[in-house]
Amino acid sequence: MQELGKLLLWLGLVLILLGLALLLAGRIGLPLGRLPGDLAYRGKHVSVFLPLATSVLLSILLSAVLYLISRFHR
Repeated sequence: MQELGKLLLWLGLVLILLGLALLLAGRIGLPLGRLPGDLAYRGKHVSVFLPLATSVLLSILLSAVLYLISRFHR
């Protein structure tokens, strides 16, 4: 049970840091969610937003960070 508690604490800390990073990105004008590959449809009664380019960019960045962490952790 202690290991699960530690894991949940670390995940919470990571989520807080990610939230702060996104807030700072919005304040400095980083166009996450408004990149050229993000799709948005606004109809009369429906709005659909698919952040494809943002998702790919964040996936690449997260993969690189996790790769570097695993590489230096050994």
